[in-house]
Amino acid sequence: MRSIWKGHIRFSLVTIPIQIFNAVNRASTISFNQLHKEDMGRVSYKKVCRTCNEELGMKDIVKGYEYIDDQYVVLEKQELDGIKLKSTRAIDIEAFVDLNEVHPSRFEAVYFVGPNGDVAKKTYGLFCEVLKKSGKAGVGRIILRDKEDVVLLKAEDNGMIMYKLRFPDEVRSIKDVPDTDGIEVDQKQLALAETLVDSLVMSFDEVDFQDRYKDALMDLVNEKIDGKDVVSISDEKEDRPVIDIMDALKASIEQAKNIKKGA
Repeated sequence: MRSIWKGHIRFSLVTIPIQIFNAVNRASTISFNQLHKEDMGRVSYKKVCRTCNEELGMKDIVKGYEYIDDQYVVLEKQELDGIKLKSTRAIDIEAFVDLNEVHPSRFEAVYFVGPNGDVAKKTYGLFCEVLKKSGKAGVGRIILRDKEDVVLLKAEDNGMIMYKLRFPDEVRSIKDVPDTDGIEVDQKQLALAETLVDSLVMSFDEVDFQDRYKDALMDLVNEKIDGKDVVSISDEKEDRPVIDIMDALKASIEQAKNIKKGA
C-alpha cells in the first residue's frame, strides 16, 4: 500500500510522524472508455466557448465566479496562488470529541493512518491506545492538495482511521425535506413493524454485501472477450398488486421467520 501523504500529528507538545493511505480500493471500480463507433478510436474532449464557438487552449481559459446570473468576477492564477494555504505537513489536533456526536452526513472520505518509521511506532501506539481508552476521537486540520480540511481521527484495531469531514454549511438540513411533519402512525401497524424488524436483526458482518451489478458486468465483459453470444438476463420481479399494509406486515414476518429457519 502506497502512502498519499506524510507528515505529523501534533497535539500540545507531542509530535507523531505518520503517513496516510487511501482506504478505498479504487482498483475494484469498473470504468469504461468512450470510443468512436466506426473505428474504435478513443474520444477526446475539446473545450469550446459557448458564445463564439471557438476552440480554446488552456492559455485562453480563466476561472470565473458567478455571483449573480451570467455575471462573473474573474480570478487570475496568481491571485488564487496568493491565497493558497502553505502545507505545514501536520495535523494539528484542536479537540477530542465523542464519535457519536458526529452525524454520519458529515463524513466525506476515509483514510488509514500509520506510523512513519520505527521511531514513530511508540508514540503512534500510545496515541491509538489513549483514543481507545478514552473513547474519544481527535479533531484537527490538514492541508491536502492546497485545500484545508477538517478531519477526525479514530482508533481502529491496532491502527487509526482518518475521516475527512464536510463543513457544516455543506450539509443541508433534513428539516427541509417536504411532507415529513405531522405524520400519524397507527399503533397496531407499528407493533407489527417492530416485530418484523426484530425478525430480521443480524450482525453487520452477516449482511450480504456482494456487488451483484459488478459481478454481472464482469460476466458480460468476459463473454464479450470470449466471443460468446450475449444474453440479457432480467432479475426484476413482476409487479405485485397493492395489498393492505397489515396483511403485508404479517406476510413479511412469516417470510422472515422462514428465511431464518432455512438459514
